[in-house]
Amino acid sequence: MKSALIVIDMQNSFLHPDGENYYPAAADVTGNVKRLIAAAGASRTPVVHVADRHRDGFEDFEQKRLPRHCVSGGFNAAYFDGFGPTGKRHEIEIVKRRFSAFFATELALFLNEQAVEQVVLCGVKTNVCVRATAQDAFANGFEVCVVKDATNSNRDHLAKASLEDMERYMGRLVSTDEAVEMLS
Repeated sequence: MKSALIVIDMQNSFLHPDGENYYPAAADVTGNVKRLIAAAGASRTPVVHVADRHRDGFEDFEQKRLPRHCVSGGFNAAYFDGFGPTGKRHEIEIVKRRFSAFFATELALFLNEQAVEQVVLCGVKTNVCVRATAQDAFANGFEVCVVKDATNSNRDHLAKASLEDMERYMGRLVSTDEAVEMLS
């Protein structure tokens, strides 16, 4: 089964201590996410780097629930050091304006054109963008694997509940070690 790695929101906003949405536990996933990217790169598995970005000076529906964040061109919207596309042929970037990497983006089209059947999800935050992406991946007909130790949240109880829901209704949970094997 052909897979793709989807790396969600590894940006300064969440990971840098000066980030507007920083939470210290986010750093706990960086090592595992890097391992997944390296494994996918070694096997030339497609890697999709997802960035949450919003336009400066324009209203955005998401701002009704969240403060303005990840403004395009700014520090917070940039990838955290060591993350993001590196120019390799198997990597792409998807920019999103909502929680899901699928909503109003070309992600499903791209994955289908690459004959991808399974997506492996990692990044931040489990209960928001990872969960929304998992739900839409399932709705688009992809097998979903969430790397449970390569995603987390600043609200641990919501992360645990989201992982339980994703496993029950959308796909399966795997460890980084299992995912590295799948991607290799």
